[in-house]
Amino acid sequence: MIFDNIHGLKANPFQSPGYFIKAASSPWEAQAALDLRRRVFVEEQKIFEDDDLDNIDLVATHLVAISTLAHEADSVVGTVRIHEEEPGVWWGSRLAVDFSYRNVGRLGGELINLAVRTANARGCTKFLANVQMQNVILFRRMRWHPVKEIDCHGVPHMHMYADLDRYPPKEDPEIGWYHKPRRLVA
Repeated sequence: MIFDNIHGLKANPFQSPGYFIKAASSPWEAQAALDLRRRVFVEEQKIFEDDDLDNIDLVATHLVAISTLAHEADSVVGTVRIHEEEPGVWWGSRLAVDFSYRNVGRLGGELINLAVRTANARGCTKFLANVQMQNVILFRRMRWHPVKEIDCHGVPHMHMYADLDRYPPKEDPEIGWYHKPRRLVA
């Protein structure tokens, strides 16, 4: 960097002081969530060839984690979608966190929390997800229960369900909340 080694100090890269965890409520948020999914599931993980879009996107509520700059929304750095498959039965899918933000405290967990709480407020009686195996530990810590291993798009997943008693209803996901990580990670 241009400012490295001025007076022997090394500049640290900027880290957002906090994140808005909320439902995507503007076109730029929705498009940025889709762009993030493409980077994660197509380019990085190579699960899909061209894109990961499907008919669920047309009916889903898309949730986002947005980094902040001077307490203003900056970039979508995490996303997940939820939808009701049948009365009372909700699904979460396409959980993605930008590679550069995976070490930031709990962004994936915050999105999972908002997903289940939002569905719970909408009459959810069962919340399900097919979770990539590397994320099962996170979901178990968040009081999710494994059912069985399955294959999704050629990738091993664990079919899981949430303990709804651990997720009080969140009536307005567009408001969401501001998440300030306990510590910033270099």
